[in-house]
Amino acid sequence: MKRNPVLWSMLFSAGVLALSTQANARVEFDVNVAPPPDRVEVVPAPRHGYVWAPGYYRWDGGHHVWMRGHWIHEREGHHWVPHRWEHHGDRWHFEEGHWD
Repeated sequence: MKRNPVLWSMLFSAGVLALSTQANARVEFDVNVAPPPDRVEVVPAPRHGYVWAPGYYRWDGGHHVWMRGHWIHEREGHHWVPHRWEHHGDRWHFEEGHWD
């Protein structure tokens, strides 16, 4: 079977585009249950090349579950926007943390 370089190039490009789009996807949704107050975390001393992502409550199986803070690898020229819940009327809106 003869390989078609144009077809392989198109398939490779489509795969890279799909991965790039997936990596930049954000998770946002609404629930009608308020998250508990944030827990107090002791933030460790700064680490060169890393940014602290504070803990947050995620929605899992119909209830809020605490996710501890953790270090994430720094992205030069960007800043980390933490996960957050916002109150809108009778709903709570969740926006996943992301780089800006």
